[in-house]
Amino acid sequence: MRKADRLFQIVQILRRHARPVTADEIAAELETSKRSVYRDMAALIGQRVPIRGEAGMGYVLESGFDLPPLMLTADEIDAVALGATWVAGHADEGLARAASDLLAKIAAVLPEEMRPFLGNPAMRAVPAWDRPTDGIDAAELRAWIRAGRKLHLDYADEQGRPTQRTVWPLMIGYADATRILVAWCELRSDFRTFRLDRIAGATFLDDLIPGSPAQLRARWLKSVREQAPG
Repeated sequence: MRKADRLFQIVQILRRHARPVTADEIAAELETSKRSVYRDMAALIGQRVPIRGEAGMGYVLESGFDLPPLMLTADEIDAVALGATWVAGHADEGLARAASDLLAKIAAVLPEEMRPFLGNPAMRAVPAWDRPTDGIDAAELRAWIRAGRKLHLDYADEQGRPTQRTVWPLMIGYADATRILVAWCELRSDFRTFRLDRIAGATFLDDLIPGSPAQLRARWLKSVREQAPG
């Protein structure tokens, strides 16, 4: 790996983490020696890249620093193309259109020599087949999640039994061809999942959820970790 590429990758590694990253971790990812990492850190700091830390303690990239956003490698372009084509083939119409717009924006500002990697990527996602119809407007649902507002659902379980729930929506998940709402259910006083195609009706309430959507997602992730085996 050229030194310039290695310096770029070190900055990318630091950008990826909020915590200090040790020279051992960086060396392992770049498949180089700690001595090389120390030299590269000194070079970056000498170029006025705002890195805090020292050998043995780890390094942190201070906020406010950024690289040109589209200095992408071929692998990074493949990752973007794969993610965007998957969204275009699995998400609702609004999000699929946004994924296509994203690829067009990236293609417009990529260096000429990198555009073929995006236009003809090495990986593609297969579109979902026989996708059931959602019983709720996914675009409006995303807006309610961001706003931190409650929903009232008319829902049918897998046996078709109807229930009514007031929920605090926190995210939309994807499982094969179906979309799933992860939410806190007031009826069960716990996190529950609801398939969007089994929602018979939804009322978008003005009531705010307690706390923030980010706090609710953190609680859900903690509960998932606690329930994980081992």
